[in-house]
Amino acid sequence: MSDPKTRIACGIATLTLALLATSPAIAQWPRHPTPDVPRTADGEVDFDAPAPRTGDGHPDLTGLWRGARRSSQDGDAPELPPDSPPIAGFRDVGANMEGGLPFQPWARELRNEREAAGSADNPEAHCLPMGNMQFHTQGAPRKFVQTPGLIVVLYEASMGMRQIFTDGRPSPDNDPQPWWYGYSTGYWDGDELVVVTTHFRDDGWLDIIGSPRTDAATVTERFRRPSYGRMEIDITVDDPKAYTEPWTVRVNQEIMVDEDLIEFICLENQRFGL
Repeated sequence: MSDPKTRIACGIATLTLALLATSPAIAQWPRHPTPDVPRTADGEVDFDAPAPRTGDGHPDLTGLWRGARRSSQDGDAPELPPDSPPIAGFRDVGANMEGGLPFQPWARELRNEREAAGSADNPEAHCLPMGNMQFHTQGAPRKFVQTPGLIVVLYEASMGMRQIFTDGRPSPDNDPQPWWYGYSTGYWDGDELVVVTTHFRDDGWLDIIGSPRTDAATVTERFRRPSYGRMEIDITVDDPKAYTEPWTVRVNQEIMVDEDLIEFICLENQRFGL
């Protein structure tokens, strides 16, 4: 395996497998009980109990979450109601979409070039932010901290962090510097948190193989917590620069109790064994 690009691709795959297997349970932190966990008569966590609510009546997304183990990755989707969006894949976000993503010709060519190069320039391979969609679909835990005007999402993978402003502020209109994660504002539509993110950099990767996201993108996420143990996130990407029409995928999450994040640092200039 002498080709450097092949080695980098293998490094990404190895890191991905490590993330999928990572659980704070194997770390050396003491376990601390999660407060107010609903339980069944036999003491097990009642994942189907009603979702907790904040003082203002909204579903409380606070907690430690991971990709639902009953979700699918890359072509092995579970049965869903007919009107449900397809499940997002990690390696290929459009793997479960009939016909795949609706690429503009140049975007399809770029995705194919990135994949053929073994994903060597994926930001994650260079210890750079992996992007919102990859954060949604990768396997390491993420912690939601919900306050009245701000939701913070802390990702164990590469110690990523997102801010979602729910205090009524508009998206910036002063030509700000673009962000790796974009600028996210949110509002409640009944029991659904709607988050609109704009002002991305122009060189984004939506998945491991390099489906592009440009600075023209608006990404709308709809977060629902239908029960204590489940969260559904429908993600719509409207990026006319890269795609011929908007498209939507779903990510399912499940709660983790009595656990916490561990420190995961991607070393600067990490070269995955090169």
